[in-house]
Amino acid sequence: MGWLERWRPRRRWRRPADRWPPSGRVALGVLVTVTVLALSGPLLAPHRPTEILGRPYALPGALPGAPLGTDSLGRDVLSRVLCGGRDVVLDGLLATALSCLAGVLVGLLAALQSARRRWVDSVLMRPLDALAALPPLLLLLLPLAAVPGRPALLLAVVLGGLPLTARVLRAAAATAAQRSHVEAAVARGERLPWLLGRELLPFVSGPLLADAGIRFVQSVYLVVAVGFLGLSTGAADWGLLINEAIPGASLQPWALLVPVLLVALLAVSANLVADVAARRSRALLA
Repeated sequence: MGWLERWRPRRRWRRPADRWPPSGRVALGVLVTVTVLALSGPLLAPHRPTEILGRPYALPGALPGAPLGTDSLGRDVLSRVLCGGRDVVLDGLLATALSCLAGVLVGLLAALQSARRRWVDSVLMRPLDALAALPPLLLLLLPLAAVPGRPALLLAVVLGGLPLTARVLRAAAATAAQRSHVEAAVARGERLPWLLGRELLPFVSGPLLADAGIRFVQSVYLVVAVGFLGLSTGAADWGLLINEAIPGASLQPWALLVPVLLVALLAVSANLVADVAARRSRALLA
């Protein structure tokens, strides 16, 4: 048995998922399930989201082909829920990626130059401070009122999340910018992309992951708010479904509960996964 025990791999090399706490694994499973359901929903929908099947506010099982019943116009609730999540998830992911990318560039550059060229720090951060003073919903409605459409929606969501992301990463990178290895890299004449990507970025990976979870939740909420206000361009949107289901919630509660539950599961699971990933990143760098 001695050689077998020596051959058997140690536990730390088995599966990376084993190092995650149970709550993190459950949250990751929920996040993957809701995301896959939202992205593949239009392919799984039994009917078109605008197709009228029968009488309005039919309860689950009252009409054939409508397992969750119908909405106020007699459309299949299940089909509309399945077709209404793709844009919410894709817009949330794209807005989060753009916000984090811009926040990384601005925050790390401001932290690197704060001790050498303070005017660069002021030029980068003061406009973002003014942008952060605006209410997110007002910042969201202004571009949509001027140029309705998906590009304006993404621009508004990115601008809403960029100031806080840049400030969080600047604060996280300020300490790392004063370390000896960064000073040595500057003395060697390393290029700016190397200083930002190789010397500073690894030390802010934990705050970046945690902030990405918050930005994703905020982006999803803002996209859903646009649909709730009737400004979305799609025929079915989780926010639009919630708005349409409120008047008849006492007659057909499933049309309201299902999209609300999916939005809540997506937001909570994304936040938990980002928090666990941030803790793992900080542990690896410790």
